[in-house]
Amino acid sequence: MVAPRALLTGGLAALLLAGGLAALAARSAPDGSGASGTSLERLDTYGRVPEFALTERSGRRVGRDDLRGFVWVVDFVYTECTESCPLLSLEMSRLQAEFADADLRLVSITVDPRHDSPAVLRRYAERYGASPRWLFLTGDTQAIYCLASRGFRLSVVDPAATAPIDCGATVRLGPARAWASHGSRGLIVHSDRVALVDRAARIRAYHRPSDPESLGRLRANLRRLLAKPRP
Repeated sequence: MVAPRALLTGGLAALLLAGGLAALAARSAPDGSGASGTSLERLDTYGRVPEFALTERSGRRVGRDDLRGFVWVVDFVYTECTESCPLLSLEMSRLQAEFADADLRLVSITVDPRHDSPAVLRRYAERYGASPRWLFLTGDTQAIYCLASRGFRLSVVDPAATAPIDCGATVRLGPARAWASHGSRGLIVHSDRVALVDRAARIRAYHRPSDPESLGRLRANLRRLLAKPRP
């Protein structure tokens, strides 16, 4: 027998997925070319990453200014996710190997900080051979959820939460809310996009690791941004 919570969560995930895709289809892209996923993969400026302070798996505090001067690729994952998160992390590990000599930082931020302590993130990072150039961040739940929704314009929700997290109005300069349904432990629902950030902490593109063509465009965009000197 399926547990009531699983049924409720599955239904909510389906509604969120349908609503997010409908909003994405209806939205005009920043360059006016339409709302296809491809338009979000063209280099543009979709906002600036706000200041934040989170804890890396090493235990040190990391904020936006620690990453200034680098090009970043950012994703939101959690260690008990068994659907798209392993793919996200696998693609991040491939970028780490492919751009080993580049001025690049990879940033994975957990959306389950209550479980994903620095020690848990260290074990997860070891599974993917993460070097110190690949940061795994945890911290306060509200700070992370608001960073995702307001900072990166990527949605995340924990259906098991007793009350929704209020981050205020979200400025719609990036993609419309793009949801990914996770029928895995924790059942946290979040976007499966990665964000590309330039040396000045500006969000420049969004890509889908599940789409080989999108990954090709991510690599092309990365090379363009990495070719530009540090400010």
